[in-house]
Amino acid sequence: MAEVVVVGAGPAGLTAALYLGRYHRDVVVVHDGCSRALRIPTTHNAPGFPDGVDGPELIDRMTRHATCYGARIEEAEIARLETSGDGFRLTASDGRLWTARAVILATGIQLNHVDLDHDVHEQAIKDGVLRYCPICDGYEHTDARIGVIGCDSDGAAEALFLRQYSPHITLMPLSHPELTSEQAEEMRRAGITVVTGELEALEPHSDRMEVRLRGHKAPSSFDVIYPALGCRPRSELAAQLGIDLEEGGCVPDRALADSGMPGFFAAGDVVQGLDQISVAMGQGALAATRAHNWLREKDRHTLQAGGD
Repeated sequence: MAEVVVVGAGPAGLTAALYLGRYHRDVVVVHDGCSRALRIPTTHNAPGFPDGVDGPELIDRMTRHATCYGARIEEAEIARLETSGDGFRLTASDGRLWTARAVILATGIQLNHVDLDHDVHEQAIKDGVLRYCPICDGYEHTDARIGVIGCDSDGAAEALFLRQYSPHITLMPLSHPELTSEQAEEMRRAGITVVTGELEALEPHSDRMEVRLRGHKAPSSFDVIYPALGCRPRSELAAQLGIDLEEGGCVPDRALADSGMPGFFAAGDVVQGLDQISVAMGQGALAATRAHNWLREKDRHTLQAGGD
């Protein structure tokens, strides 16, 4: 039993836990060890770290910060979230149970990956030749040879975004190009090369990524590749409660304060919006404060408008 259970131990969930602990709330963070932040080799977008910080160090610092104010951290995969009496019941895949008066969902998103063996894929990320977030680290690839995988509207938009960092942008399909004539003309005007031919293989090296396309004898070589293949919000638990999700599967941003389900709040990348560490932290603080004040209202610890 806890006053608040936070599901997810990324920047949003740990910030929420920190605030709740400092509000003297009994808070438990339950996570499955899959925070996307743990895979960040170095981020330069986290305020206060001008030299950059790697994801595991950031999460470790945030975990220690939250626990020193009383937050408890437990590792488990929550498989079921349901209402129970005046609160919620959370069931883990291993059968463990938690009950809470309020819940904050901070489960993040799952990226759609390119087809590489897991260890090779993760090493390519560490080597900096494979990236998934242009907002996070496009700056680090200023003037680099950048390839974008995914020749549809998402790929075109990502290529245009990266064009501000480098004049050397190539857009390539995963299977076949799906650009409209207007989008193709926009790529031409921006100086973005569009290469046709189905993607056959990616060959990561420590300092480059080689891309083999069908119909091309030699591979194309890039300093970095950005796949634009979309993502899957980890919003299944919200759906189990009957929360109306956005078209892409994200939790609506109103869930920071009022999800429509009393006592249920959400924060971080699982919420519709900008997927950034600083945004997740701010949303974690907002969701925690709203949950705290909601509990105060339930316990009649606030002034009642028009009351005696």
